[in-house]
Formats: sequence, structure tokens, C-alpha cells
Amino acid sequence: MSHYYEEQDLNRFPELGKYRPELYDIFMNYYQEVMAAGALTQREKALIALAVAHAVQCPYCIDAYTRASLESGSNMEEMTEAIHVAAAIRGGATLIHGIQAHNVAAKITI
Repeated sequence: MSHYYEEQDLNRFPELGKYRPELYDIFMNYYQEVMAAGALTQREKALIALAVAHAVQCPYCIDAYTRASLESGSNMEEMTEAIHVAAAIRGGATLIHGIQAHNVAAKITI
């Protein structure tokens, strides 16, 4: 059965450069520089990316950064904790936006 998300499509990422290769190259150069070791290690960046991948719900990114996290020396306990951090931040962001509803409700007189 075909699915919207096809695992093998991650390997097709370079195809996105077909029609505007200069933009693709700019992005890839930026991406590679960002993900290189700097003030943060590649392991730390992979864990951050894994957490963000879950927050933005990108299955391709989840696959890629699960692998990157494992390959850079992380374990499932660390990865699970990073995912929980993302869930807590996303949940908190959802809740704090509830203040917007309070603000609007306070302005409305029915």
C-alpha cells in the first residue's frame, strides 16, 4: 500500500535542486555549516534537530536525526528526553497562546 510519506523519498532530497540549483546550493551550504561542530557538538546538534523534528512533525527529519543522534553517540534515553523537551515546549507554547483568547474575551462584551 502506498503512503503519503515514503521512507525512500528522503534519499531524493537532492532532486529539489533540479530547477533552482543555485538556491538549493545556498541552502545546502548553510545547512552543512549550521550542522558542523562549533560551540555545540554534532551530537548536541543532532539531539536538538531530533527534538525540533518532532515538534514540527517531519517524518523525514525524525528518520534522519534519529540516525544522526545514534551515529553521534546518543542513546535512546537521551533521545527520548530531547523529544520530551520538545513536547513540553510545544505544550507550553500552546497554553500561553490561551492568554490571547483571554485578552480577546475580555474585550468582547456580549
